Amino acid sequence: MDASELRAIGDTLMRLVTPDMTPKELVKAVRKEHPGAKKKDIARAAFHAIIANADEDPGKSRNLQAFALAERTQQSE
Repeated sequence: MDASELRAIGDTLMRLVTPDMTPKELVKAVRKEHPGAKKKDIARAAFHAIIANADEDPGKSRNLQAFALAERTQQSE
């Protein structure tokens, strides 16, 4: 996955994430716009979006952090 795809998925994550959304719901919503994205790519894009947007929207960044950490933990098990 190249940087532009990562950025596009990160932008989608920032637009879609809500506090009450489960990781599964977020992955499903992102895949509607990026059907070829793997869960690992979405988690990586979430970390990218956290770093890029932490100052602008701390609430969404926290929600993405929770998602990204949950996905990374789940993938390593």
